[in-house]
Amino acid sequence: MMNLYEKSINTLELPAVLELLAAEAVSPPAKEAAMELRPGNDAWEISRRLSETTAAKNMVVIKGAPALSGIRDVRGSVTRADMGGMLNTRELLDIAGLLKSARTTVSYASGDMAEPGCLGYLFSSLHANRYLEDRIYSTILSEDEIADSASRELSDIRRSMRVASERIRSTLQRIISSPAYSKVLQEAIITMRNDRYVVPVKAEHKSAVPGLVHDRSSSGATLFIEPMSAVEANNEIRELQAKEKNEIDRILMTLSAEVANSGEDIINDYNVLVELDLVFAKGKLAWKQEAAEPELSDNGVINLKQARHPLLPRKTAVPIDIELGGDFDSLVITGPNTGGKTVSLKTLGLICLMAQCGLQIPAREGSCVPVFDRILADIGDEQSIEQSLSTFSAHMKNIVMILEECGPDTLILFDELGAGTDPVEGAALAVSVIEYARNRGANIAATTHYSELKLYATTTKGVQNASCEFDVETLRPTYRLLIGIPGKSNAFAISSRLGLPDEIIEDARGRISSDNASFEEVLEHLERTRQEMEREKLEIQQKLGQISENEKVSRDRRIEVEKEKEKAAVIARREANEIIEDARRTAEEVFRSLNKMRKEAGSGEDWQKSNEARAEIRRMLNQAEEKTDSATSAAEKETPASRPPKAGDTVEILSIGTKAQVISVNQDGTLNLQAGIMKISAKAEEVRVVENAAAKQVKKLVSSASVSSSGSQARPELDLRGMMSDEAVAVLDKYIDTARMGHLNTVTVIHGKGTGALRQAVHRYLRSCNQIKSFRLGRFGEGESGVTIVELK
Repeated sequence: MMNLYEKSINTLELPAVLELLAAEAVSPPAKEAAMELRPGNDAWEISRRLSETTAAKNMVVIKGAPALSGIRDVRGSVTRADMGGMLNTRELLDIAGLLKSARTTVSYASGDMAEPGCLGYLFSSLHANRYLEDRIYSTILSEDEIADSASRELSDIRRSMRVASERIRSTLQRIISSPAYSKVLQEAIITMRNDRYVVPVKAEHKSAVPGLVHDRSSSGATLFIEPMSAVEANNEIRELQAKEKNEIDRILMTLSAEVANSGEDIINDYNVLVELDLVFAKGKLAWKQEAAEPELSDNGVINLKQARHPLLPRKTAVPIDIELGGDFDSLVITGPNTGGKTVSLKTLGLICLMAQCGLQIPAREGSCVPVFDRILADIGDEQSIEQSLSTFSAHMKNIVMILEECGPDTLILFDELGAGTDPVEGAALAVSVIEYARNRGANIAATTHYSELKLYATTTKGVQNASCEFDVETLRPTYRLLIGIPGKSNAFAISSRLGLPDEIIEDARGRISSDNASFEEVLEHLERTRQEMEREKLEIQQKLGQISENEKVSRDRRIEVEKEKEKAAVIARREANEIIEDARRTAEEVFRSLNKMRKEAGSGEDWQKSNEARAEIRRMLNQAEEKTDSATSAAEKETPASRPPKAGDTVEILSIGTKAQVISVNQDGTLNLQAGIMKISAKAEEVRVVENAAAKQVKKLVSSASVSSSGSQARPELDLRGMMSDEAVAVLDKYIDTARMGHLNTVTVIHGKGTGALRQAVHRYLRSCNQIKSFRLGRFGEGESGVTIVELK
């Protein structure tokens, strides 16, 4: 007879979970081991099993499962070989398959992608024997065929057999092809009877073919005769067949002896591979169920987070949170029929059983379960006509056995405790049963409809209410388990929604005692309050989620800006280094040119060559200066203004890119600007302050005016860009004198394109100057209308 613990295991449907586990195993021995798996009660052993399952799951996710299809139970064959017996080809092939599985499994564990972790001791205990594996596979081609190459003797025997067979067939071919025997033979074919070559002869002509009769057709019209000329060759083949069998037996005996020599390692490989197959089956099942390794509590606390029943479809199963064993050791679950009370009860018991079997549980990480000595359940209707047991009697019989076995480290699950009899007596019995089990140190979870048990759980320390949520509007349960809240049966609401007349429902309400009615009203008020709090909690969570998302976006944006700034700084440093390097090269070239000029001056070179050399040096210095200025201007454009503009500042009008002087700042913040000959107004945000503009202008003026300091410094071009017209004419006049003193024949005046005002002022001066022979605008490649080429007299 099945004991109570085993009966509870079946009631909680652990065998159905083990069937899922067996389906993940590859080898028949591992499938059998999966079905025979039972919960342990040693915490260290359970922890080891869970760690192995987690390690296997991680390896399956990263690199897939190992190939374990070649595992067969070869222990009997190895034992017989060890006793001197000869193994047949099937047994030897099974052993070779086992050795191959061991070898590939060792190779699987030695990969780089995932460490075996706590499974390392199993992988390292495998003894791959590649020599014996190859020896068997090269000798035995199939269960019915031994390779010719198995031994030289076998090869010679089979070659002789083929020669003898060919010789006898040639002899018989001459007989069936001879016209003399055409009327004697039933058919012109060569066939075999009793492993000897024969020809079919008509019964009435049997004397025409001397030989041995080996068989007769069913009609008697044909005799299968071995001609005398073939007897000797057939006898030779029979002898060779006997030698072949003896040689095959010798080969199999040799292989069996080699198996016996490695018998201990082979049996060890078998045991390890079966264990690995089972562990990886657990890992694959955990991956499919999206399960997690539970923590093992040492204080009897159960805390399941988002737990699902493992046999329900994952997409439709509603996760539940279950607590038991902390501040309370008993849980009274109430609620309407079909609301999920029994499923919650089974989920609790089945998940605890799975954990103690070393299986990961379908719950969120951080869930914890204790190790129970036994889990006892009274669930379902077990009435029996044969044993004259009603529903109540069948339940009470189970309860009696449970109370006899319960004690510390016991989890007891009661479904509809006290049901099936008078409600008042049933409720009293239910309370007493729970108290008795609590006094013996057990943890209890019970479902009920009785209000007395709800009140008992509300007023008794160490006992907690729980309920399965039910949506009265849709008449459907939500299957959520709510800890700390007693549930309602909702019989009146369900009946009303299903069409029961209101007068019947009101009459039924009036028949409920005032105490029960007030208690139900309190429960209803608590349920409404809870639902409002749930909605507020959901809204807060959604807002917090949105805030968290915004923070993430802002954080990502800050990181992106920092990266862009760092990238810009790197580019700026690189460009600055390039400018410095260009300036260094230019300076070196200038120094070389100056040295050369000193030597030429000492040797009395003419003024024209000397001036041209000086002009070239000045051109090189100007190019280096322009590169530096352009880089500085680009940096200025990228750098925002650090202060508001004030009178006297130089600003850049952002919309047109023109520089202007700030004449004054109005009270409303607008600016009065002088841009060339124009006076304009602009807002402060429409301009950008140009720092050190005065110094730059002075530098340019000094640079431009320095051409007139001495004749020895004359250069063939003059840059007037950025100057006012009268200022430019004064500088040009001095430059013409310097150029004539420097013996320059042709010079270039750079005035830019712009509005054309500066170019017109330059041309008016050139027309009136008697030192000018001619002038023209620049051609393509010379600067075009931005420069004027002047020929001096």
